[in-house]
Amino acid sequence: MGKFNFDEKVERRGTFSYKWDSIDDPNLLPLWVADMDFKVAPPIYAAVNKCAQHGVFGYATENDDYYNAIISFNKRHYGVELDREWIMPVPGIVPALTAVLQALTQPGDEVILQTPAYNCFFSCIRNSGLVASENHLAYKEGKFFIDFDNLEKLASSEKARVLLVCNPHNPSGRLWKLEELQRLSEIAKKHNLIVISDEIHCDIRPNGSKFHSFSTIDESYNDHLITLGAPSKTFNIAGLKSAHVICRNKDYRYKIDRQININEICDVNVFGVASTIAAYTECDDWLYELNDYIQENYQILKNFFAENYPKIKVADLESTYLAWVDCSCMKLSGEEIKNKLIREGKLYINDGEMYHSPLNSFIRVNLACTKDTLKNALSRFKKVFG
Repeated sequence: MGKFNFDEKVERRGTFSYKWDSIDDPNLLPLWVADMDFKVAPPIYAAVNKCAQHGVFGYATENDDYYNAIISFNKRHYGVELDREWIMPVPGIVPALTAVLQALTQPGDEVILQTPAYNCFFSCIRNSGLVASENHLAYKEGKFFIDFDNLEKLASSEKARVLLVCNPHNPSGRLWKLEELQRLSEIAKKHNLIVISDEIHCDIRPNGSKFHSFSTIDESYNDHLITLGAPSKTFNIAGLKSAHVICRNKDYRYKIDRQININEICDVNVFGVASTIAAYTECDDWLYELNDYIQENYQILKNFFAENYPKIKVADLESTYLAWVDCSCMKLSGEEIKNKLIREGKLYINDGEMYHSPLNSFIRVNLACTKDTLKNALSRFKKVFG
């Protein structure tokens, strides 16, 4: 038994929850959008509660503790050395990505990304007047791989400007190996591409596994790298609006800062500042237990399908709390499976089509819930599909 109770059921309906309250049907069980049903770590709760008890919620600013927390966490966990001046606070990864793209590209430029990919990447690219250049991941025996030959072709396009890397990868669950990231870096360098590395999922992975920040791959190319990070996914504080852009290139940083201000996403949230400091300085033990719990849920999911639907394959979950499930044996599209589960089982998962999956019939299942919730969801799946 661990120190923290991840089995505690928290009633989230009626709390302005996007995951739970944007659905009209109170009987629908949501395992879709990527936030967790767990209470935050006690130090985060204490920090937010201290702010709330103060009773004045005016404009906020970052202080030394905020920057030092980000710097120390990256050093402690990943051996990444950061300077304070490289860090630009923003309310979220998605608006930050849009600002970075608009700052460093011209309309019509191509942004290369590995698909399936996080759905908001496509809207960020489209809304910035850019073109998504999709490099489909190869899939074999429950695991996804980068098609480097095709990536080389896409990178050689005269319009190619950015390589957008989801590191680790959502939704496939891949924790990229060092040699894979080295190959990505070599291709980017060869074709003079700007690399944007979204590392928001990097802390969610089996304990003992190794994450490589893109900034550690080829330091000679770090002037062409922008890293996006946040405590929001790891510590379940997305609603507190705290994220950061890391950029070593002074000229890039100036352009990004101007675009952040043009887009009016430069203000921080007082609760976001407080929670970031607490998360990055006092919550390592909570994170380790969280990762064990997610892996236990992953095994429950795998065992369920192995015992009941052996032809349905669950992709290896090396990172994230989002299981990517191959249901191609069912001869239904992912969207058809999703709609059938909603209609007949009152279960809401994501379909692979929304992530531009190059393969049919994938679904994404959020494992950041109690074991009871997951088992309930799986029983609903079985009710629908027999």
